[in-house]
Amino acid sequence: MNSAEEHKPANLLTILREDGVAFLLLNHPPVNASSAALRAALYEGLQESAHDSSIIAVVIMGQGQNFMAGADIREFDGPLLDPQMPAIIQLIENLNKPVIAAIHGAALGAGFELALACDARMATPHASIGLPEVSLGVIPGAGGTQRLPRLIGTAKALDLIGNAKRVKGSEAVDLGMIDRLCTTELKTEAKNFALECAKSTGKKRLRDRDHQQVSSSEVNTIVEKLRKKSEHAPAVTAAVESIILSQSLPFDEGLSQERATFQKLRCGYDASARRHLFFAEREATRIPGIESIQPLQITQTCVIGGGTMGAGIAVCLLDAGFPVTLIERDEVSLDQGSARIRAIYERNLASGRQTAKKVEENLGHLSTTCHFDEVRQADLVIEAVFEDFDVKTTLMRELDHKVKPSAILASNTSYLDLNRLASVTSRPQNVIGLHFFAPAHIMKLLEIVRTQDTSLSTLATAMDIARKIRKTPVVARVCEGFIGNRIYSAYRKQCEFMLEEGALPFEVDAALTDFGFAMGPFAVADLSGLDIAWRTRQRQAATRDPQERYSDILDRLCEAGRVGLKAGKGWYTYPDGTRRGVADPWVKDVIEDASRRKGFERRSIPADEIVNRALISIINEAALLLSEGIAERASDVDLVMVTGYGFPTHIGGPLFWAQHEPEDKLTYWTEILAQSIGHRFKKADLKWLHPGL
Repeated sequence: MNSAEEHKPANLLTILREDGVAFLLLNHPPVNASSAALRAALYEGLQESAHDSSIIAVVIMGQGQNFMAGADIREFDGPLLDPQMPAIIQLIENLNKPVIAAIHGAALGAGFELALACDARMATPHASIGLPEVSLGVIPGAGGTQRLPRLIGTAKALDLIGNAKRVKGSEAVDLGMIDRLCTTELKTEAKNFALECAKSTGKKRLRDRDHQQVSSSEVNTIVEKLRKKSEHAPAVTAAVESIILSQSLPFDEGLSQERATFQKLRCGYDASARRHLFFAEREATRIPGIESIQPLQITQTCVIGGGTMGAGIAVCLLDAGFPVTLIERDEVSLDQGSARIRAIYERNLASGRQTAKKVEENLGHLSTTCHFDEVRQADLVIEAVFEDFDVKTTLMRELDHKVKPSAILASNTSYLDLNRLASVTSRPQNVIGLHFFAPAHIMKLLEIVRTQDTSLSTLATAMDIARKIRKTPVVARVCEGFIGNRIYSAYRKQCEFMLEEGALPFEVDAALTDFGFAMGPFAVADLSGLDIAWRTRQRQAATRDPQERYSDILDRLCEAGRVGLKAGKGWYTYPDGTRRGVADPWVKDVIEDASRRKGFERRSIPADEIVNRALISIINEAALLLSEGIAERASDVDLVMVTGYGFPTHIGGPLFWAQHEPEDKLTYWTEILAQSIGHRFKKADLKWLHPGL
């Protein structure tokens, strides 16, 4: 065996030659993203391999943990530098020897398009493979919508691309995306596969393959489903059209149209907004001061409270492999909490999200008890008890006396003053907020609330836990409601003020869902329970300024037992146990009575006003909390609102939206907001959004 090794500039590509096979090893940490520099190195390596008569086959592999995790989307905000991926793919297809993609780790987006250009594909069982570009507001732009349908059929390609799916290597083989699964050492198997291809099959370009015959009804069903979900996702519609066109257009014409669509979408607002959120999610993990801090080792966890939230938190920990002890105050409550956890796993099993083996394994790590002394061995204790300061204070004191000195005490409080909660312990440096969002085992967002005394070690450990339980962490300082609920409270108040002035709940909800919110504020309130907000208002009543504008409509509903979906009635009525609310004349009467008592002459409020008043209330409050240092950065606010509160992804978050709106529009609606709130309105400084303000 002969071998030789050669490095390209900046070591972005290593060429290794063995037995007539050239290995082109991509080396662009951390994920081998397709940057301009990496593309240039790969292009040069392919040219060298083409001209080297000793080489009969080429293998493209990734060094590190991935094959190629996609494009370097930092380049998407400006003109793309040559060589672009289509040029590399053309070179591969025109190469006079077979090229094999040997995949491990991620082969996503441009990475899998590179693999599709090759003559054959091999992957490890746990490789992550797909074309998820629509999640970033674009479509595959290097032939993905043209080659994948020829490889696996139109129906499967529509499902994978339109739904931004990622599949494991073992599933990709079954789908036909991968030719061979690697069962031993990837490099050795890839070399043998490449030599086999060189001596037998030779070039097998997907551009030369005819479309597979598939059922038109199957295709139509998938297309219909995708179009229903793509109202605010132009990339999904464009991907569907490009895939369908691949059936009738000549291959090169299909490529040309795909690339033009990709370039148009790349430069559009939707893609820019999604890129903003992509980077926001990564930036949120960069907390000054913890870069060199080693997280504490968490081996035993404890969740106190087995209600809806506590059960969901327990599942998050169990899914990540943490042993969990669930503690409740009595056997009845404990049985109910345990049943909630098992019900979640039963739903996961029924839906196919988890296997029976995985469910059994996770539940095997769960223990339940009413004996509080069981907290003594825990490294992390998360309390998820009733949202009452006295209840939580009593619990914190008791925990402080029982858990070991190094244990972290975490509270799932949504509003309460964590500085005060921490102060009742002898270890305030070990206290932190872990604010999960309902349902905790599904929602991505995790607000990590650092108190004035939280140590960097505790904070670093909380961030590490968030990563392990696959949550999107955002760090907040202490204030009423932290980031999300403080902003949402201002938003909800403004929407309630509009009810007093003339709107009805369904009109407000419709205007905001048409804008792109997942749900309107009144439908959300019914889903989460009106009594939660009511308890907060009762707690704040003693200190509320009597001159402050206050809407008591929600109070009237709760006093009448209308606390939301769980009661069958709230802002809406839910007949026969349905989850879709219908307008209720009784609520309309309560709203109109409030208008009379407050002296408002009711008027029709147009949808445009509803949306802009709601948005400016969010933006003003977000800017205020940023000025107070509650959030680390503006992008954190956008991330919280999108991942935790249903703000439309395609808008990119409220502050991103504000930066793209005219200055005079923001000024106008801020003035309307000031008039609406009146006494105690605090105007935020928005100059950083628009220097001219």
